[in-house]
Amino acid sequence: MGIQIARKLSEDGHEVIAHNRTRSKVDEAIAYGAAAAYTKENVVRAFKGSQAVLWIMVPAAVVESELTAWLGILPQGSIIIDGGNTDYRLTRKHTELMAERGSILLDSGTSGGVWGYQRGFSMMIGGDDEAFKTVEPVFKTLAKPAGGYQHFDGPGSGHYVKMVHNAIEYGMMESLAEGYRMLHEGPYQGLDLAAAGDVWQHSSVVTSWLNELSRDALKENPTLEGIDGFVAESGEARWTIETATELGISLPVIEASFGVRLASQKGEVNFATKLLAAMRNKFGGHALNK
Repeated sequence: MGIQIARKLSEDGHEVIAHNRTRSKVDEAIAYGAAAAYTKENVVRAFKGSQAVLWIMVPAAVVESELTAWLGILPQGSIIIDGGNTDYRLTRKHTELMAERGSILLDSGTSGGVWGYQRGFSMMIGGDDEAFKTVEPVFKTLAKPAGGYQHFDGPGSGHYVKMVHNAIEYGMMESLAEGYRMLHEGPYQGLDLAAAGDVWQHSSVVTSWLNELSRDALKENPTLEGIDGFVAESGEARWTIETATELGISLPVIEASFGVRLASQKGEVNFATKLLAAMRNKFGGHALNK
């Protein structure tokens, strides 16, 4: 998603400085019109001592170490946008860390997967209102042509909204996968699952992008041959369940869908978990197999 963001911003006239630990990624961004920065110091020098605006897209486990490294070299007053899926509770901590160093953190839960460049990203943004207004043109570009963005009040609120979004996604995906399994293993052998998905995609109440991706996956591979059924979990449903437990809120569907993913990682796989893996591959480019 990071390279798509760099490309989309460059092509819309923004001045983009691309940095990645993998040199080939920077080279790819250059082809889209970005300026190269092969080190963090190169990034800072490009801003010539003025306020820097930095968008980071890294796994949640390394966000804090990345922020610490950047804060050691960025000029005060800089804005960092954490566009990944960070635990909102940690985002609150990171916001305080940034403030202590005289800079500002915006959290942007970003959805759109590998289709974001073409369709536009959906961005859920939390943090300082004035900083958001400063960088709002970035979000306007990334939302084109059919995405959207919304700023929410409070540090971590964007990541919180995105966390709940992803937990909902788990439940929706599980329901679709179980339904298609019922078609596949039910009393009517040989049903055309892609045809069922196609008719569902025309003005039925389950019409959705997830159903569209399911239909497409089944059209390409009706028996899901070669998919092992291992389904990864990236943290958001887990964090949602932890928060719900603290608040005394029951989430039976989300908890069940999360449990299916954990069980698949222990070898409990079936047609439904194979379709879950196929859906994840379709929208996010995730590996089909373990």
